[in-house]
Amino acid sequence: MAHQKEHKYEAERLKELESYSILDTLEESDYDDITAIASEICNAPISLISLLDNKRQWFKSHHGLDISETPKEYAFCSHAIKDSKEIFIINDARKDNRFSDNPIVTGNPNVIFYAGVPLLSDNSLPLGTLCVIDNKPNTLSEKQIKSLKSLANQVMNTLNLRKTKFTLEKTLRELEEKNRELEQFAYV
Repeated sequence: MAHQKEHKYEAERLKELESYSILDTLEESDYDDITAIASEICNAPISLISLLDNKRQWFKSHHGLDISETPKEYAFCSHAIKDSKEIFIINDARKDNRFSDNPIVTGNPNVIFYAGVPLLSDNSLPLGTLCVIDNKPNTLSEKQIKSLKSLANQVMNTLNLRKTKFTLEKTLRELEEKNRELEQFAYV
């Protein structure tokens, strides 16, 4: 397998991903609904919300696949996040020398077709992808591609809402602590 270079802003990208506090969280129906819809729209048995940290791709949602992560060096998503503006499509991974000897192509789960849309933060840094996968060669129509991009936007909207909620909760806790300190001071 050919070794791939990191994203050109890898350090910033990882810091941005960390700011979402999403890695290793429990499954959530908001994300699972999106992967189920993506799978249905694209007529692909597998759909994933994949987030890439420094060592692995971790799946926030995994429709049609029973694993929750794979090593980063096997990740199609590592390639997909390089061009953040476009969908990354591999119609038959067995015929692509970047992937033909990849263990997830030659063995389970037999990734032959892959289409991934980068999940971009507000700073235009890719956190991972919303992708669909098939165990046989496949293609997507323009309508399917447009729908997959729209669903990727929904994933980011959901991630951003979650991040905002946690930031607000943290700020509220800090304010309550400061109020307690002020009350103590005023009492003294």
